[in-house]
Amino acid sequence: MEADATDPPVFGPEFIAAFRDLVLWRRDVRRFRTDPLPEALIARLIGLACHAPSVGNAQPWRFVLVEDPARRAAVRASFHRANRSALEGYDGEARALYAGLKLEGLDAAPVQLAVFADETTERGAGLGRQTMPETLRYSVVGAVHTLWLAARAEGVGVGWVSILEPEVVTRVLEAPADWTLVAYLCLGWPVEEHLDPELERAGWQARARAADFILRR
Repeated sequence: MEADATDPPVFGPEFIAAFRDLVLWRRDVRRFRTDPLPEALIARLIGLACHAPSVGNAQPWRFVLVEDPARRAAVRASFHRANRSALEGYDGEARALYAGLKLEGLDAAPVQLAVFADETTERGAGLGRQTMPETLRYSVVGAVHTLWLAARAEGVGVGWVSILEPEVVTRVLEAPADWTLVAYLCLGWPVEEHLDPELERAGWQARARAADFILRR
């Protein structure tokens, strides 16, 4: 027997404008206050992230709240090693600019959240990923973005730390071998708010126009 259909919600002009503002306001945050986030708020954000779309309804996201000081220190050490290595890839003005960038909030963010993809989940029975198994990780990225928007809607800043050694972080957090690290996030109340990206303000690179990314075939 089919479930009863329901009428979809109607999103009026005010909501559409507010959603646009939210997307534009989503900016990566790297400067956090140290005061904690309420546990109920963290649970609510992760709960919303779990409503993201996933291939075959596999729901492959796995969240690890990193709270142990020693594990956090190990993650930060991994960042510093990876950052030094990345710096070696630049010369001249680019090297000097890179060295001065604020690239993470690991020193202050009250919440650190590692997000993994369970590569061997039996949920979904493989539907939709036989030809593109990477869609499991894409699904996790969708969950990360959902969490990010939900966080910004509540005034919480989010920063994605990608300058890390994934295998080291996976080992430090004692994650299962068949989990793949997709994102390491810092969450907390921002020290300051900006509409433009921090990297753009620092002179690293300006945003391109949307039209620059569109092809017609």
